[in-house]
Amino acid sequence: MRVVFFGSGAFGIPTLEALVAAHEVALVVSQPDRPAGRGKVLTATPLAARAVELGLPVMKPQDVNERASRDAIRALGASAWVVIAFGQKLSRELLDGVFAINLHGSLLPAYRGAAPIQRAVMDGCIETGVSVISLAERMDAGLVYATARCPIEPRATSDEVHDQLSLLGPAVIESVLAQHAAGTLVGAQQDESKATRARKLLKAEATIDLAGMDARTARARINGLNSWPGCTVLIGDVAVKLLRVEEVASDRAVHAAPGIFESGGVIATRSGAIQVIEIQPIGKRAMPIAEFLSGRAQLRGCPVKPMPAAAESH
Repeated sequence: MRVVFFGSGAFGIPTLEALVAAHEVALVVSQPDRPAGRGKVLTATPLAARAVELGLPVMKPQDVNERASRDAIRALGASAWVVIAFGQKLSRELLDGVFAINLHGSLLPAYRGAAPIQRAVMDGCIETGVSVISLAERMDAGLVYATARCPIEPRATSDEVHDQLSLLGPAVIESVLAQHAAGTLVGAQQDESKATRARKLLKAEATIDLAGMDARTARARINGLNSWPGCTVLIGDVAVKLLRVEEVASDRAVHAAPGIFESGGVIATRSGAIQVIEIQPIGKRAMPIAEFLSGRAQLRGCPVKPMPAAAESH
């Protein structure tokens, strides 16, 4: 099939690579280059950078719905448009008469919105998945053509679940394209009574009060906010990001009072305790807890306090 691919994030890269192998990708449409890094150097999106490596033509419109962009894309006469983590809403005028599908990182209608993977991990879900849907006027409310499921392991971070889900994309997208070509594709309406929202992450969510939450909630929150924005706390006077934790038996914590940093990196919560597995001192690299504790025996028995963060969305 002749395909136009719309994408910006790394989530769509495995599917793009699979489409290149099996079909003709006539064009990749991505977000414009943005300043990145300390030097604020203009940088292509991960998807656009990979498309260039694959030798594909790339368009980077400020507004994909502007007439010149719209006409150029529609003039290609593609038989299907695939949209994955693109970042701009496609207008009715752009979509008119086109078969277009979207890969979303949740089992819809759950977690419609900008951060479905992170929110599923933060909520302590044991399973998530991807859905292939039609594009609709309301966000992520289209017909569901196919789904694929994936377990969420207790230690898994959002970044790891993101990568696992991205690998489910090629098979489900290909199955939908094949059914469309054969004239057998049927979509299912979403149950609106079960719809939930996955709002954008805020930097303010990096603030966490372990003394005020149970171990399960703390574990899900910390692992779900890895890698951005992370959960930032003060252990004594040492500022760190807690990157990965697991729940442990509450008797692992010697102090009765929650929110105390114990030997081995165990922290009692309001109910239960967590074991820190990976940690990052602010301004330094991430490291295993054993490496962090080397030479920091004075931190045992110190309170773990929340450190306020700015309200920045992501």
